[in-house]
Amino acid sequence: MDANTELRDPRLMQMWGELDHGPLDSDPLKPDAYRLAFIDPEFLQRRETRGIRFQLELLKPDLDLAAQEIESTVVVYGSARTLAPDAAQAQLEAARAGGDARALALAERKLKSSHYYAQARLFARHVAEYSQGRPPAERLTICTGGGPGIMEAANRGAHDVGAPSIGLNITLPHEQSCNRYITPSLAFKFHYFALRKMHFMMRAKALVVFPGGFGTMDELFEVLTLVQTRKAKPVPIVLFGSQFWSRVLNLDVLVEEGTISEDDLALFHVTDDAQQAWEIIRNFYAA
Repeated sequence: MDANTELRDPRLMQMWGELDHGPLDSDPLKPDAYRLAFIDPEFLQRRETRGIRFQLELLKPDLDLAAQEIESTVVVYGSARTLAPDAAQAQLEAARAGGDARALALAERKLKSSHYYAQARLFARHVAEYSQGRPPAERLTICTGGGPGIMEAANRGAHDVGAPSIGLNITLPHEQSCNRYITPSLAFKFHYFALRKMHFMMRAKALVVFPGGFGTMDELFEVLTLVQTRKAKPVPIVLFGSQFWSRVLNLDVLVEEGTISEDDLALFHVTDDAQQAWEIIRNFYAA
């Protein structure tokens, strides 16, 4: 039974019909007390019902992904601020016309980093092309955080060849909307970072991490920790952009200080090429 059929189930329709049996203020009970619990927003947002909200955020995407036969993913992390090359070029031309030195320097930096967008898009395309026509058990679906920048680039790469891709968005004080390249039925929205990150890992067969900020670092180190501590099965972890990562991460210091072992440095690979990133993953699985 598909989701639409379930929604038309007579018992479910009758349950929702009960909501229209009369105005709440005609009942001696207070309106908020009289609401059915599962459609009472004040009740569901109470501190005591947080566990229920956790369960719902775990269950809803899980059921939808299973219904759409999504079993394995390749997760792409990276900055939401990375521009597509054409957008970066347009920003640079506008900055040159404006004559603002600070804006010009920023635009030049954005143009330089835009090659990561192009590479993320190309990498995702490699994954999507490999998966076309394969049965669900062998298919790899691109999964991102659903926002702009590198996330958009990866969803776009899958979209370029007509392949589905996932976006796991998050509610933020400054709303982050889904990029337009996510498959609509695979666009999910989370309140809790913890549940979102759990869904990133539940089906991940590989993770590719492009340059990013605090969020990207958080996601990267959580994955490294899970694999290091064997809470998650080993998967290929690819850091894209050797110049960026060599400046941001100096993990040799952790080895020297004895806080990680030298073997832990083998948990990830570094590359500057989309094809090589894909080959690292294929070689890991001998695909």
